[in-house]
Amino acid sequence: MAGLASLFSYPALLAVGLPATTANVTNTVCLLFQGAGAVAGSRPELRGAGPQVRRWVLPALLGGATGAALLLATPEGGFERIVPFLVAGAAVLLLVPPRPDSTRTPGRGVTVGVFAVAVYGGYFGAAAGVLMLALLASLPGATLLRANALKNVLTWAANAVAAVGFAVFGDVAWVAVPALALGLVVGGRLGPAVARRLPARLMRIGIAVAGLGLAGTLFADAWL
Repeated sequence: MAGLASLFSYPALLAVGLPATTANVTNTVCLLFQGAGAVAGSRPELRGAGPQVRRWVLPALLGGATGAALLLATPEGGFERIVPFLVAGAAVLLLVPPRPDSTRTPGRGVTVGVFAVAVYGGYFGAAAGVLMLALLASLPGATLLRANALKNVLTWAANAVAAVGFAVFGDVAWVAVPALALGLVVGGRLGPAVARRLPARLMRIGIAVAGLGLAGTLFADAWL
């Protein structure tokens, strides 16, 4: 519905006994299928969004590739310690969004933000969708549904390039992929349709509360 698939999929992979890095790369590969379903389900909200997609898809691809390369090249442990604070910040931003000037044109800051979130998504995908949604929902004139649809495209792009890298160079638990991928593609396809029928304020609060819950879980895992 709104970028929180990993709230369930990543812990599920840990629960069946996969090591953290293996669970992470396997989850990213499976999110490729979730993204395909979510983009297909978001077609009504993506009408007229071509210029925005073209502007930000390249930073998303480059960010996803950079994050994947960092994960494959660096030891586990350091980056995960700041993840809870990023997720919590995104959740708070959704609860109390800024009031942008509707006449202002998004500048380089948004491009840098998309790249940075995509780096995070390629490195550690859990809740990357929440971060991207918070960024896009703060744009001038943005509605939550349009921001969610753009988020689906950009996080899919970042996940796709990261998934290719992990499939070739990473330790993917392929035995877990079919079942999780099937569930994610079905959930991704149905999620936008469900979101379309929910009040925007209720959805925003629900996403933020779930994001704070995930931040707490990630904080406990990394620091306690």
